Amino acid sequence: MLQTEIPGPESKKMLERRNQYVPKGISNNCHCFVKKAKGSLVEDVDGNIYIDFAGAIGTVNVGHSHPRVVRALQEQASQFIHTGFNVMMYESYIDLAERLCLLAPGDFPKQVALFNSGAEAVENAVKIARKYTKRQGIISFTRGFHGRTLMTMTMTSKVKPYKFGFGPFAPEVYKAPYPYVYRRPEGMSEQQYSKMIIEQFEQFLLAEVAPETIAAVVMEPVQGEGGFIVPDTAFVHRVREICTQYGILFIADEIQTGFARTGKYFAIDHFGVVPDLITISKSMGAGVPISGVIGRAEIMTAPEVGEIGGTYSGSPLGCRAALTVLDIIETENLNERAGKIGARVIEKMQLLAGRFDSIGDVRGLGAMCAMEIVKDRQLKTPDKEAVGKIVKAAGERGLLLLSAGLYSNVIRLLMPLTITDDQLEEGLQILEEAMEAVYLNDSAMSVGGK
Repeated sequence: MLQTEIPGPESKKMLERRNQYVPKGISNNCHCFVKKAKGSLVEDVDGNIYIDFAGAIGTVNVGHSHPRVVRALQEQASQFIHTGFNVMMYESYIDLAERLCLLAPGDFPKQVALFNSGAEAVENAVKIARKYTKRQGIISFTRGFHGRTLMTMTMTSKVKPYKFGFGPFAPEVYKAPYPYVYRRPEGMSEQQYSKMIIEQFEQFLLAEVAPETIAAVVMEPVQGEGGFIVPDTAFVHRVREICTQYGILFIADEIQTGFARTGKYFAIDHFGVVPDLITISKSMGAGVPISGVIGRAEIMTAPEVGEIGGTYSGSPLGCRAALTVLDIIETENLNERAGKIGARVIEKMQLLAGRFDSIGDVRGLGAMCAMEIVKDRQLKTPDKEAVGKIVKAAGERGLLLLSAGLYSNVIRLLMPLTITDDQLEEGLQILEEAMEAVYLNDSAMSVGGK
């Protein structure tokens, strides 16, 4: 329920302080300030309540402040907050590593190293891969996003706002083509397009870099920031085959796709491919910073003592939160729930596509769904401006949304998997109202409430 204009008076006061003391380089999608959040609802300091379809950028698959997570954190904080695993160890780190090893794909011995953030997990996966293979080259993919540190920024594809003016970048990083079925050449079938992209990847290893010099290929099973782009199975399988052929490690970046978002613990399971290493973070800790690398034991043991780790890596609070998240996913059947949410969201988006010609494509895997907004369906011209207006109009009606994509013309949905059916329907209705406000310009339209 909305009590004030958006942003409200209290948020406006805080926004003035934010602008005075916090640099503009840190972006803010919503110009309101949170007071509390529970499940799929967020209340701001003015008493306005929003349905959350952003999920802290995919960080709260189990919902905001899940009671079991809160209880686990309180219990841990009452015992000890931090000792540094490299100073004095704690059992929760071992418990979490064991659980993750058992859940990850692959019938072979595994080990887990824990860190703080998604970018840090990718950085360490690269370090481990280079140490193990004694090679330097790293391949990532066009439109991929892996973080904002020097190495992960280099691996990331979108120049603005992530890379512009921040060079020089890390050496020995190469960008390979990645499927984008919606933007395949006109008249080409999906099967023909898949064959073409595979051939381009094979050509890439002849024209751009020798495979014998590559330590790892890092692939998002579904590109997140790139626009929720789902590759075809044949492409993923062929990349895995080439990696195996040349002794290249296959790294699945599951930072946004992991922990039930796509209907499985790891999105790579949809493709029947077993990675050598998996990077994880975001919803792993229900909002508590924690990340990790899961991998084959013989690879993970390549670094010597002290060569990986960090002061806060695998903190006690993060470990307890992550263990509780895994319990919640299992006991509340969130993998199954993700499939049901995704089916309903895709159904609604397809109905909206019947109303609005601006929706060029609807796609997703599990509850990782998106629609691509264009100016012309025939030309597929990206419409970044319209997406910005839709996101703003949704926020003014009580719905938190995120954009994505190389062209910033994709609306992506990352609602908590614990969202109720009523909240899901109300959020989808507000999304439709926001689109009506932008495309039908109905100034008399009422503001959606809860």
